[in-house]
Amino acid sequence: MNLSFGQGGKRWLCWGALAALMGVATLSRAAGFPATAELAHEGFRVSAEARLLDSGETLGSLTPTNQLTPASVSKLYIAAAALDRWGPQKRFTTRLVTNGTVSGHTLQGDLILEGAGDPGLTSEDYWSLVQQLRQRDIERISGRVLVSQWRFGPVDCITTDRCRARERSRHAYDARLTSAAVDFATWCVRVMPGSRPGAEARVSGCFSAAPLPRVANHVKTVSSGKTGISAERVTADNGEDTLVLSGQIDSDTWPRTIYRSGSHPASQSAATFQQRLQEAGIALDGPVAVTNTPPADDARPLATVDGKPLQELLLRMLNYSNNFMADTLALDLADQQPAGLNDASAALEQFVARKVPDHGPVSLASGSGLTPQSSTSAHGLVALLTSMYRQPALFPVFVAGMQVPDNGPMHFIRRGSDLFQSHVMIKTGTLNEPVPVRAIAGYFRTESGRWGAFAVMFNGRAATPYLNWRKTLTAVSEDLTPMIENH
Repeated sequence: MNLSFGQGGKRWLCWGALAALMGVATLSRAAGFPATAELAHEGFRVSAEARLLDSGETLGSLTPTNQLTPASVSKLYIAAAALDRWGPQKRFTTRLVTNGTVSGHTLQGDLILEGAGDPGLTSEDYWSLVQQLRQRDIERISGRVLVSQWRFGPVDCITTDRCRARERSRHAYDARLTSAAVDFATWCVRVMPGSRPGAEARVSGCFSAAPLPRVANHVKTVSSGKTGISAERVTADNGEDTLVLSGQIDSDTWPRTIYRSGSHPASQSAATFQQRLQEAGIALDGPVAVTNTPPADDARPLATVDGKPLQELLLRMLNYSNNFMADTLALDLADQQPAGLNDASAALEQFVARKVPDHGPVSLASGSGLTPQSSTSAHGLVALLTSMYRQPALFPVFVAGMQVPDNGPMHFIRRGSDLFQSHVMIKTGTLNEPVPVRAIAGYFRTESGRWGAFAVMFNGRAATPYLNWRKTLTAVSEDLTPMIENH
């Protein structure tokens, strides 16, 4: 089209026609997502697409190839990649091995706990390992007790949250990463009312009578009133973690459980294992330490514990958006050891390139979605969901980790029409820095029983304006509900 006119009237006519064409194009791209488009008009960058999976018909799209930050929706990629690599019944095996021999009731030599990168390993698993030692009549260890994180760890932080968490944290989601972590790399304590009003609250460990981290307890027992407990983990220059507790607890209330990320997860793992050994009455002559060296090839196994199947790990990771589990699984996928987040990122992106047809560009700096530099598109997410839907052996496990808003564990997603809340299965993602991010992707079932896939992402252009989930989910519900009704 030649837009060069010599006369002013013709020039204005041309720009009017161009504007009209641009308006038509914008409406066309927004077909099926009018409520979502309203948020785009408020200044948010948007990418949206919805498609029927039997016919491939696109029901709606709005700048579907825009590359935006997906936040925790990126956990769908790690779930798909892990299922593709290992299948639903994969288990990570944690071992106790030794370079020594058992003489009488004493292990003469070092005992090495070899971290397997199990994202769901718990204190209960450590208890099982220790009981296997007792079954071998081992009552003393003459050498060192070593926790080996040779597969990966400590992994360098690349996000603000995890970098800050090296010194202090009020959260559990920002735990640092190692292949030898336990209890999701978090400290756990229980706070109970004291013996009388005015007394200091009682604090125990979650898995033992004594709390593992040092505790600075400033929580008071009150005769009546609202229970409110503040908790922060702070780390001294010598690396020692302290949980600082303050507030009050009602004398007639139940115990409160507090989780906070540890600063050195392999050291936390070593302390937890040491406590299990001591509780079992196994004496330690040598030190307990962390190593980055793998056990010798000829090290003898003394005990093993198989973690939960991958399908159970993914259910927890997706339902509760567990960042530690997601990034640990991504590191497990890396092609080299010791692995870093760059290696994990490469493994995820290679999976998309090889196994997800028609995806388009993607950049996944982490599995968790804590990295704001990650990017994908609504079109790419729908391609991923379509690919998993077409794999009958994997799809049931993949979709099982998503939430139906009507009955899922996260109450904030219970927004929108009743039809929307009962007919979608979703994963959400949230970031607030450096810009607000709200993302949602998953499947829907139409009134006639057909399957569809959709993805909607909102990214702010600056720290403000803030975008809440009530507004976001209401818009997505308004757009998806007619698709569910009409197809």
